[in-house]
Amino acid sequence: MDMTHGVPISIHLETFVTQDGDTEHHVFDEPGTLVQLNDTLYIRYREEDKEAGTNYPVTLKLRGNGEVQLSRGSANDDIELKLHFANERRVLTQYRTPFGVIPVETVTPRLDVRMTTAPLAGEIYIEYQLFAQNQHVGDYRMRLLFNA
Repeated sequence: MDMTHGVPISIHLETFVTQDGDTEHHVFDEPGTLVQLNDTLYIRYREEDKEAGTNYPVTLKLRGNGEVQLSRGSANDDIELKLHFANERRVLTQYRTPFGVIPVETVTPRLDVRMTTAPLAGEIYIEYQLFAQNQHVGDYRMRLLFNA
Protein backbone atom coordinates (compact mmCIF):
# COMPACT_ATOMS: atom_id res chain seq x y z
CA MET A 1 0.00 0.00 0.00
CA ASP A 2 1.41 3.40 -1.00
CA MET A 3 1.30 5.66 2.05
CA THR A 4 3.49 8.48 0.69
CA HIS A 5 0.45 10.60 -0.26
CA GLY A 6 -1.55 9.93 2.89
CA VAL A 7 -4.09 7.30 3.79
CA PRO A 8 -7.30 8.28 5.62
CA ILE A 9 -7.52 6.58 9.02
CA SER A 10 -9.88 6.49 12.01
CA ILE A 11 -8.28 7.30 15.35
CA HIS A 12 -9.37 6.30 18.84
CA LEU A 13 -7.28 7.99 21.54
CA GLU A 14 -7.47 7.50 25.28
CA THR A 15 -5.36 9.49 27.72
CA PHE A 16 -5.00 9.19 31.47
CA VAL A 17 -3.49 12.12 33.36
CA THR A 18 -2.55 11.71 37.04
CA GLN A 19 -1.62 14.90 38.89
CA ASP A 20 -1.64 15.45 42.65
CA GLY A 21 -3.36 12.10 43.23
CA ASP A 22 -6.27 12.80 40.85
CA THR A 23 -6.65 11.00 37.51
CA GLU A 24 -8.48 12.41 34.49
CA HIS A 25 -9.53 10.21 31.56
CA HIS A 26 -10.06 11.69 28.10
CA VAL A 27 -11.32 9.96 24.95
CA PHE A 28 -11.11 11.28 21.40
CA ASP A 29 -12.45 9.67 18.21
CA GLU A 30 -11.18 11.60 15.22
CA PRO A 31 -10.49 11.18 11.52
CA GLY A 32 -6.83 11.39 10.60
CA THR A 33 -4.19 10.71 7.98
CA LEU A 34 -1.22 8.34 7.93
CA VAL A 35 1.76 9.32 5.76
CA GLN A 36 5.04 7.46 5.30
CA LEU A 37 8.22 9.31 4.32
CA ASN A 38 11.29 7.05 4.19
CA ASP A 39 11.40 5.13 7.51
CA THR A 40 9.18 7.61 9.38
CA LEU A 41 5.39 7.41 9.76
CA TYR A 42 3.31 10.51 10.47
CA ILE A 43 -0.15 10.32 12.03
CA ARG A 44 -1.99 13.63 11.75
CA TYR A 45 -5.36 14.62 13.16
CA ARG A 46 -7.15 17.43 14.96
CA GLU A 47 -7.92 17.05 18.65
CA GLU A 48 -11.23 18.75 19.38
CA ASP A 49 -12.37 19.26 22.96
CA LYS A 50 -15.87 20.73 22.82
CA GLU A 51 -16.01 21.30 26.60
CA ALA A 52 -12.79 23.34 26.57
CA GLY A 53 -13.56 24.92 23.19
CA THR A 54 -10.21 23.89 21.70
CA ASN A 55 -9.27 22.34 18.38
CA TYR A 56 -5.54 21.70 17.92
CA PRO A 57 -3.58 19.97 15.18
CA VAL A 58 -1.68 16.93 16.43
CA THR A 59 1.15 15.07 14.72
CA LEU A 60 2.71 11.84 15.94
CA LYS A 61 6.02 11.12 14.28
CA LEU A 62 6.96 7.43 14.51
CA ARG A 63 10.67 7.11 13.74
CA GLY A 64 12.31 4.00 12.36
CA ASN A 65 14.47 3.74 15.51
CA GLY A 66 11.34 3.27 17.69
CA GLU A 67 11.22 6.80 19.11
CA VAL A 68 8.03 8.88 18.96
CA GLN A 69 7.61 12.64 18.81
CA LEU A 70 4.28 14.29 19.63
CA SER A 71 3.49 17.82 18.44
CA ARG A 72 0.27 19.45 19.61
CA GLY A 73 -0.77 22.94 18.55
CA SER A 74 1.21 25.10 16.16
CA ALA A 75 3.08 28.37 15.90
CA ASN A 76 -0.28 29.97 14.97
CA ASP A 77 -2.02 28.69 18.13
CA ASP A 78 -1.66 29.98 21.68
CA ILE A 79 0.13 26.76 22.65
CA GLU A 80 2.65 24.48 21.02
CA LEU A 81 3.76 21.37 22.85
CA LYS A 82 6.49 19.10 21.54
CA LEU A 83 7.20 15.93 23.46
CA HIS A 84 9.80 13.31 22.59
CA PHE A 85 9.49 9.74 23.82
CA ALA A 86 12.32 7.22 23.89
CA ASN A 87 12.12 4.03 25.97
CA GLU A 88 13.69 4.53 29.41
CA ARG A 89 15.29 7.87 28.48
CA ARG A 90 14.85 11.39 29.84
CA VAL A 91 14.41 13.90 27.00
CA LEU A 92 14.38 17.70 27.23
CA THR A 93 11.91 19.62 25.03
CA GLN A 94 9.71 22.72 25.22
CA TYR A 95 6.15 23.89 25.77
CA ARG A 96 5.24 27.26 24.25
CA THR A 97 2.41 29.00 26.12
CA PRO A 98 0.90 32.51 25.97
CA PHE A 99 3.16 33.25 28.97
CA GLY A 100 6.42 32.14 27.34
CA VAL A 101 8.40 28.99 26.66
CA ILE A 102 8.67 26.42 29.45
CA PRO A 103 11.37 23.75 29.25
CA VAL A 104 9.87 20.33 29.99
CA GLU A 105 11.30 16.83 30.21
CA THR A 106 9.75 13.44 29.55
CA VAL A 107 10.79 10.16 31.10
CA THR A 108 9.30 7.20 29.23
CA PRO A 109 9.22 3.90 31.14
CA ARG A 110 7.09 2.23 28.43
CA LEU A 111 6.70 2.82 24.71
CA ASP A 112 5.08 0.22 22.42
CA VAL A 113 4.26 0.64 18.74
CA ARG A 114 2.50 -2.13 16.81
CA MET A 115 1.30 -1.97 13.23
CA THR A 116 -0.07 -4.22 10.51
CA THR A 117 -0.34 -3.38 6.83
CA ALA A 118 -3.07 -5.85 5.79
CA PRO A 119 -5.37 -4.56 7.12
CA LEU A 120 -3.73 -1.21 7.86
CA ALA A 121 -4.06 -0.75 11.61
CA GLY A 122 -1.93 -0.01 14.63
CA GLU A 123 -1.58 0.79 18.30
CA ILE A 124 0.71 3.24 20.06
CA TYR A 125 0.96 2.97 23.83
CA ILE A 126 3.08 5.42 25.83
CA GLU A 127 3.54 5.77 29.58
CA TYR A 128 5.53 8.83 30.57
CA GLN A 129 6.29 11.22 33.38
CA LEU A 130 6.42 14.95 32.75
CA PHE A 131 8.79 17.32 34.55
CA ALA A 132 8.98 21.13 34.42
CA GLN A 133 11.74 23.04 36.19
CA ASN A 134 12.82 19.75 37.85
CA GLN A 135 9.36 19.37 39.40
CA HIS A 136 7.25 16.27 38.70
CA VAL A 137 4.14 17.56 36.91
CA GLY A 138 2.33 14.25 36.51
CA ASP A 139 2.12 10.73 35.14
CA TYR A 140 0.55 10.16 31.74
CA ARG A 141 -0.69 7.20 29.71
CA MET A 142 -1.69 7.46 26.09
CA ARG A 143 -3.20 4.72 23.92
CA LEU A 144 -3.88 5.52 20.28
CA LEU A 145 -5.55 2.97 18.00
CA PHE A 146 -5.88 3.58 14.28
CA ASN A 147 -7.19 1.77 11.21
CA ALA A 148 -7.84 2.52 7.57
